[in-house]
Amino acid sequence: MDANYLPISKDWTDFEQVKNLLRNNLKLSITDEARQGILRCRAFLDEKMEDNNAVFYGINTGFGFLQNVKIDASQVEKLQYNLLVSHACGMGEEVPHDIVKLMLMLKVKSLSYGHSGVQAETVERLADMFNNDVLPVIYTQGSLGASGDLAPLSHLSLPLIGLGEVCVKDNGGWVRKRVSDVMQQNAWQPISLQSKEGLALINGTQFMSAYGMYCLQKAEQLIKMADLITALSFDAFDCIIDQLHPKIQAIRPHKGQVATAAVISKYLQGSEILSQRKQQVQDPYSFRCVPQVHGATKDVFDNVLNVFLTEINSVTDNPNIFPDDDLIVSGGNFHGQPLALHLDFLAIAMSELANISERRIYQLISGQRNLPMFLVKEAGLNSGFMIPQYTAAGIVSENKQLCTPASVDSISSSNNQEDHVSMGANAATKCLRVINNVEKVLAIELLSAAQALDFRRPLKTSPVLEELQGAFRKLVSFNEADRVLHDDMMKAVEFVREWEIRK
Repeated sequence: MDANYLPISKDWTDFEQVKNLLRNNLKLSITDEARQGILRCRAFLDEKMEDNNAVFYGINTGFGFLQNVKIDASQVEKLQYNLLVSHACGMGEEVPHDIVKLMLMLKVKSLSYGHSGVQAETVERLADMFNNDVLPVIYTQGSLGASGDLAPLSHLSLPLIGLGEVCVKDNGGWVRKRVSDVMQQNAWQPISLQSKEGLALINGTQFMSAYGMYCLQKAEQLIKMADLITALSFDAFDCIIDQLHPKIQAIRPHKGQVATAAVISKYLQGSEILSQRKQQVQDPYSFRCVPQVHGATKDVFDNVLNVFLTEINSVTDNPNIFPDDDLIVSGGNFHGQPLALHLDFLAIAMSELANISERRIYQLISGQRNLPMFLVKEAGLNSGFMIPQYTAAGIVSENKQLCTPASVDSISSSNNQEDHVSMGANAATKCLRVINNVEKVLAIELLSAAQALDFRRPLKTSPVLEELQGAFRKLVSFNEADRVLHDDMMKAVEFVREWEIRK
């Protein structure tokens, strides 16, 4: 298989492949094995549909509470068309392009297992949309995260039947276009949906799953940067090394805690500042308990990643078709409860990285340990880093509000047929908001720690941290006197997002 393509098959798709898909702008390729499975399942369903007396939910019946309304064979295609147009009820902000691309890939992946009854042409068109950067306009609001992500997946699927709007690349930027214009440009014809296809397209957890995978790849970078920035703050605040001692971790050997103490110790190796005699016996919890706090977040991350990898390698529409067993079975694989719970958990765990980071910022500007008040010369005349801490505190407070779990809520729908829902879509969108906020707070800590470290000169920190400091100083200079810090803070956000940590 060409390295520029991600093969879509029954084989396990791992985290590195998902990250590589976005990072290197790969294309999708449906394997011959997957295509044969799709064709076989479709042929099996067509054979079943020849029995005019057979009744299959969503295939020749209405949907939800209307499950008992049988649909005449001549109206089956209209039924699937109506399903897409009636369920495209999204509102709110537009879903980011990278997440839309993940939704397309994950929908192709799920349909390619050969248990959904779709046409090969339908799956191939979704892959064509991905490969040609034809991204449906999808909205963040509308899904209850239970009957599948109905509204967002309907918007994802509208271009298949020639409806909706899409974003395409034009001269390096994204422009919004009518689907009819894009279809003409690509010589595409609308897909004539066959029995079950509309339901297969909009039943599924691809909205929640795409958000989750996107959040996880962002979280992975931020977890690494949290450790690195903390190490810089350690020397900036003239901390002691005792709290990182491996003996402490060995008698409470949570995996994340042990790993955190080890990696921060490694970052600090060779530091002149660390080797200086210290006046204090202990450091504040925001420094002393970093292995325990950061480590707990890492353990949650590993757990959440495992759940989402299982999900993206699953079939999540309904009903499910098993040609080898002569079965069409209606179930609930579209229910987002596993995702909702873990998206809430990830948001809570990531918010704690910002929570403890803000406390380190506060300590750095407090005028302790031979650092000037608010990390500026002539404090009073200059306010220095007073207000970045305010900003961090406001963001941390916002995160605390966002971390109220969505998964504990449920509102009955479809005339009480769908009487328990996960609210996983709300968990997904607010999880991303939390993670974006964490990025901002860590950027403010980096800005503050870099400023504080320069007051330790001529002493040097470790080689690893001197490299970090030097790279950051190329982007943001030392703050001699008050200036507009918003610009520095935004550059710091970019740095946190892009800095590549060497293993």
